[in-house]
Amino acid sequence: MKILCVIPSRIASTRIQRKPLLPIQGKPMIQWVYENASRCKVLADVIVATDSEEIASVIHQVGGKTVMTDPHLATGTDRVAAVAAQHPEMDIIINLQGDEPFIKPHMLEQLVAPYLAGETPDMTTLANPLDMKNEYHEAGAVKVITDLNGNALYFSRSPIPYFRTNEQAPVYHHIGLYAFRRDFLMVYKTLPQTPLEKTESLEQLRVLEHGYKIRVCLTETRTLEINTPEEYELAQKFSLVSEIA
Repeated sequence: MKILCVIPSRIASTRIQRKPLLPIQGKPMIQWVYENASRCKVLADVIVATDSEEIASVIHQVGGKTVMTDPHLATGTDRVAAVAAQHPEMDIIINLQGDEPFIKPHMLEQLVAPYLAGETPDMTTLANPLDMKNEYHEAGAVKVITDLNGNALYFSRSPIPYFRTNEQAPVYHHIGLYAFRRDFLMVYKTLPQTPLEKTESLEQLRVLEHGYKIRVCLTETRTLEINTPEEYELAQKFSLVSEIA
């Protein structure tokens, strides 16, 4: 099985200007993402998909590969699909966002574990236990609940489920990291947007609304995705302990 990791990274950002190139503890953000992904031993290749020569230059300086993509593509997934279309030899395609500088190699292995075990879900994603005290009512923390087989039932920015009784049910904090069967990614890119996707502003709901399944893989590891100036400030002190696995 051949697994390709694609890191979509565009220079324009509405909340943090030129985000991929901002320094975090001595390196550009996109360099951290690329180098951490490259240490994952189950990957056949890692490619940064970008619309910026500056971003490409950073990756080339550390010996990495890039593909220049159309700056008018609507989403990161569209950029990932554009690269995947050039690599029919790949079986599984990972979409690793360019604002995940603290991703760990073992998290990528956890993401593709079902495929490595011989299963063939349409796609997989990652989640960890939700901090019920601090995140349950936080709109910025995307919640996911699953069926008994670990397939996503729903993703939401709202508190889900509603605990009417004292019974407990698992709720997870969603991490925006995805893996696709390559053939399904080619289908997914053609699917029209859906009502719940637009309402929640969560692209993954498009998959569920069209009747496909997303396997939710679990990790205990927490990262820090950089979406706000406050998170960027936190990143300067976030642990970057090196790991081999």
